[in-house]
Amino acid sequence: MLDEESQLISRSKNGDQSAYENLYRANIGKVYALCLRLCGQKELAEDLAQESFIRAWQKLDSFRGDAKFSSWLFRLTSNVVIGHLRKHNKWQIDSLDDSNHGGDYEQSTVDRPFGLQKEIDQALRCLSDSARVVLIMYEYLGYQHNEISEITGMAIGTSKTHLHRARTTLRAQAEQQL
Repeated sequence: MLDEESQLISRSKNGDQSAYENLYRANIGKVYALCLRLCGQKELAEDLAQESFIRAWQKLDSFRGDAKFSSWLFRLTSNVVIGHLRKHNKWQIDSLDDSNHGGDYEQSTVDRPFGLQKEIDQALRCLSDSARVVLIMYEYLGYQHNEISEITGMAIGTSKTHLHRARTTLRAQAEQQL
């Protein structure tokens, strides 16, 4: 799989659009899921996922192969979403249930521990916008606080505070449900 992905990346860097389309198809579900988790709005998540792939195509030459392509793409996607939200001040959550979505995108199975997708989305909706973004970036994407600070523009201490509040809120919710 990695060799095939490396070949697709190499071909894409040389302008092969069909190779890039294969990379797109392999990653669109996870990129959309990330966008949806970060922004909480289905239509906006679709637009931001497309914008992420456009930006990835434009910046593909900057991918050195030091990390997995998906890691590079997720970082780029995070920057696209956070930049958009900061610019437009759209830190809102719409309903994340699957009934309003046409199913054009596969849901990321990486983010579905034990089939708890709806419970996770519901819990994330209860967090403040900043706490939700920090939690997702730290727990789901593996960013460190200094990286979150660099991407979001918030201070490292603020990032740590938001993560602590998010964990405390989620823990309290879990205890209430028991």
